[in-house]
This record gives sequence, C-alpha cells and structure tokens, in this order.
Amino acid sequence: MLHGVPVTRPRGETVLHPSREEYHDLVAALLDEGYLMCIDVTAADYLRHPGRTDLPAGVEPQRFELVVGLINNVEQARIRLRVQVPEDDPTVPTLFDLHPGTEALEREVFDMFGITFEGHPDLTRILMPEDWEGHPLRRDYAVGRIPVQFKGAPAPR
Repeated sequence: MLHGVPVTRPRGETVLHPSREEYHDLVAALLDEGYLMCIDVTAADYLRHPGRTDLPAGVEPQRFELVVGLINNVEQARIRLRVQVPEDDPTVPTLFDLHPGTEALEREVFDMFGITFEGHPDLTRILMPEDWEGHPLRRDYAVGRIPVQFKGAPAPR
C-alpha cells in the first residue's frame, strides 16, 4: 500500500490502483513528493475483457480504466495510476488544477471514450467534430462508420 492505495509491481513498474474518490488526493500527495510531471492521461475499454485478473485484491474491475503516468525527475522514478471507471457513471475528477498540461489529454479521453472529467475548464471534443455522435475508441462503437477518401482518388459515383 502507498498512501492507502493498493500497489502492484508488474515487470518492475510501480502501479497504484486508487478508487475514483482517492484519485485526485493521491495525485496531489504524489505532487508534493516530487512527481511534478504528468506525462500521460489515457484510457482503456475492457468491454470484452470483464474478468481481468491483473488487479489487486479489493479492486473491482470496471468497463473503463483511466491510466495516468507521473514522473519524478529528481529521483528518476515513474508511477502509473490505474483508476477503474464504471460504465454507468464514467466520471473522474480533473487533474487540471494540479497539472495544467492535462487539459488536452483529458479532452482526448473524453472525446474518444466518453469519460467525463469533473471540474475541467473546457471539456469539449478535440479530435472529432463537435456534432459527432459517439466515442470512437469504445469497444461497442460500430467499425467503418467513416467513409475513407484517398487523395487523388476518383470521386464516388
């Protein structure tokens, strides 16, 4: 346990598994300990893998998982956070107040997966058009909905 959060060490990497409620406070505590850089915020959709066994005891797998990477440059250390996010309430707190550089990363996760970041200053689409319906990286999103157009190809008849 670290800051009351379960820890795993797959392949020698330190991975913390906070709940959504512990997430923001944990990142604030790690910031105070020198983890000054958030290098990534992304997500995974485990719709087709509901029985994952790589989580520590007491952490219930959910459809979505938010994955955050933090770096401590002084100690040359990395920590990864894996936050389980349920399908029926895909919401987590924003890290923008702690790491302003996460603004675009959280927008991308929102756009592609539909995970909402509470407190985000501008949670709008960043990759897809504003009027786009759905979230393309969700496993239940229909494949092939966008017609591909190649440069120089003849127009469809």
